[in-house]
Amino acid sequence: VCLSFRDVPSVDILVWSELPTGAGLGSSAAYAVCLAAALLTVCGAISCPLKEGDSTARWTEEELTLINSWAFQGERVIHGNPSGVDNAVGTWGGALRYQSGKITPLKRVSTLRILLTNTKVPRSTKVLVAGVKEKILKFPAIMNPVLDSIDAISQECQSVLEAMSANPSPEYYPVLEELFDINQHHLNVIGVGHPSLDRLCSVTASHGLHSKLTGAGGGGCGITLLRPDTSPLAVEAAKRDLCACGFECWETNIGAPGVTLHSFSSLNAEVLHALSES
Repeated sequence: VCLSFRDVPSVDILVWSELPTGAGLGSSAAYAVCLAAALLTVCGAISCPLKEGDSTARWTEEELTLINSWAFQGERVIHGNPSGVDNAVGTWGGALRYQSGKITPLKRVSTLRILLTNTKVPRSTKVLVAGVKEKILKFPAIMNPVLDSIDAISQECQSVLEAMSANPSPEYYPVLEELFDINQHHLNVIGVGHPSLDRLCSVTASHGLHSKLTGAGGGGCGITLLRPDTSPLAVEAAKRDLCACGFECWETNIGAPGVTLHSFSSLNAEVLHALSES
C-alpha cells in the first residue's frame, strides 16, 4: 500500500485499552483495527480526516474498507482462521449480520444500554467450537434444528432492532429480553454454556434483568440488557451481586461508531495520563 517505504518514519506504538484480553470481547480485533488505521494514515495510504477544530473524525467508506482488510490480516496472524466479524465491527461499528461467511452492516440500529460482565473464567474458542461440531456429528437430527432456531432468533432480533430505530418504543424491550432468554437456553443445549454464566443469568434475573453469554461461551463474558427505564438502583444492586460472585462489570452501549480518529484534546483524563506515563 505504501508506495515509498523510505518516507515512513520509525514509530513507537503505545496501546491503552479498557477491554480485558481473552474474554471474547474482540480486544485483538480492536487492536488490529486501530493499528491498521494508524499505520495507513502515517504512510499516506489513507487521508487524515481530522480537520482543525474537530474533536473526532472518521474515514471514507473506501478507506474503512482498506483499514478492515489490513486489520483482518492482523487477526489472521493472531488467530489463524478468524471469521472477520470482530475486525468488521471494530471498523464500521453499529451492528453487523454474519451468515455463511458473508458480513452485512445493518444500516439502522438503535444504541442499546447493556451491562457487560466478565466471569473471568478462561476458555478456548477452538475447544468449544470443536465440541459443538462433535455434537452436531453425533446428534444431527437434534442439533441442526437447534442451530436453525438460533438463526431464526438472530433474524427476529435484527427485525426488532430495525423496527426500534424507526420507532424507539419501549414495547420492543420485552421482545428482546425474551429473545435473550431463548438464545441463552439454546446456547446451553449446543454445549457452550458454563455454570458461571448460569449464575450470571440467575443473579441478574433476581433483579428483573435478562442476560446471555457473548463470544464463544464456556465462561468469558455475558451481556445484560438494560431498558431505558431500568432504575439506577436496580443496576447498582445487580452489579454489586455480580461483583460478589467474583465477576467484573461495566455499563456500556452497543451500536456505537467504529474506528475513529480523535484529537489530542478530546481524549479523556485516563488516556492522557497513560500517554504521559509512557
